[in-house]
Amino acid sequence: MRRRIESTTSRTAEWICMSRAISSLEKDDCYRSDDHLALVLLPASIRLLISIPPIRRFFIKKMPAKGIYEYIIARTKYIDAVFKEALAEGFDQILLFGAGFDTRALRFASVAGKVKIFELDVSTTQNAKIGQYRKRNLSVPPNLVFIPIDFDKESLPGKLESAGFERDKRSLFILEGLLMYLQQESVDETFRVIRSFAGRGSEIVFDYVYASVLRGEGLYVDEKAMSATVAKAGEKWSFGIEKGTIESFLGRYDLKLLDEKDASGLEEMYFARCRATDGQNKSSRAAAGLVHGTHCLVRARRE
Repeated sequence: MRRRIESTTSRTAEWICMSRAISSLEKDDCYRSDDHLALVLLPASIRLLISIPPIRRFFIKKMPAKGIYEYIIARTKYIDAVFKEALAEGFDQILLFGAGFDTRALRFASVAGKVKIFELDVSTTQNAKIGQYRKRNLSVPPNLVFIPIDFDKESLPGKLESAGFERDKRSLFILEGLLMYLQQESVDETFRVIRSFAGRGSEIVFDYVYASVLRGEGLYVDEKAMSATVAKAGEKWSFGIEKGTIESFLGRYDLKLLDEKDASGLEEMYFARCRATDGQNKSSRAAAGLVHGTHCLVRARRE
């Protein structure tokens, strides 16, 4: 049976784009992220609607899980920082798997220099994104290469090599909001390919959901609602990692853990100031559960 994302634009990619666009309009530094181009990619009618604060609050309230908006904000900021650090340190190339409507190649074009940036995604979502770039007269930098792919069916090494992605270079691999949608075999193949291409000092940043979520154990707030929402969108979660086993997982692919941030770690990193001022502002969203607990962010290095 054909998956929805093989025939039409990924609904979750659209949802992430909307969330980032709304975040870019936030007044509070804890909630405001830098993805101003996400707003540009939205239809004019949607941009008009979310320019109205009550409409933005309504959208956030209707999200499938408490704290998922905060998670998207934290994840965006975290990976933005890793991306900019790789550029500053002179990495040779950056590869984004399942790029969706990510705009980092454009947002950081002025500091990218000659670093080549590659984006992989299914052709339906990728073509929709390219179409929006053209429609909005956004210039695609010459160092950006688009690679259409079906992660479950096509040869990843062949696609990379034909696109000019080089082996044994210092590379940054970004798998943002991707692993949970892949089958186990595709996850294993993806990490094996990363190991075969990554030069010494290469890094990878990705997020994952706990395996307990796939088993429906209900350990986290609104966990079942979140799982049901992505399944209804035709993009059911298929892969998870057992809590506390990330170093073992990375070790299978010769990767060393540099950092792992769960919900509490992300709250401390990005929302602590909101909490500190919560006593003065009882309506602050910091009084809520904040970051959704089903996900973790990981950064690792090829030694």
